[in-house]
Amino acid sequence: MVGLAAMTLAAGMAATPVAEPGERNIFRIPRAGDVRMQTLTRAGGETGWPFTVDEGLLMCVFVAGRPTVYFAVVEEHDEWHEDPPVRMVIVSTDPFDATLANMAVNDLIVETGGPAERMALFAPFERMGRRLCDQPRGTEMGPGEL
Repeated sequence: MVGLAAMTLAAGMAATPVAEPGERNIFRIPRAGDVRMQTLTRAGGETGWPFTVDEGLLMCVFVAGRPTVYFAVVEEHDEWHEDPPVRMVIVSTDPFDATLANMAVNDLIVETGGPAERMALFAPFERMGRRLCDQPRGTEMGPGEL
């Protein structure tokens, strides 16, 4: 199921020492094996949680040569569908990414008073996600490892 989220992320894609040299190429299209991910679960009573669900995957992949962080949720599905649907948001302190790029999946992000508040909520998760890009490609970490 975790691999499905990575494949979905890589399929939707048009400065670390462990990054493959080509990973930083602005024209390189990421593959499923390029994604680093970690299970992320909300701790009881945790404040500042920016997502509407309590668990998902924090993922990092180099997109257009720069590390990009995502939060993904693999949805429940029935036996009629081969692959479960995956919903993702970009976790970023960039105003464009935090707001406009996430418009189609805003239901995964808690309501905020505006872009500045959303970016503040995303900041610690973006930093954690970027540390994932310091790991070898294809790394899957458990909760609390970073």
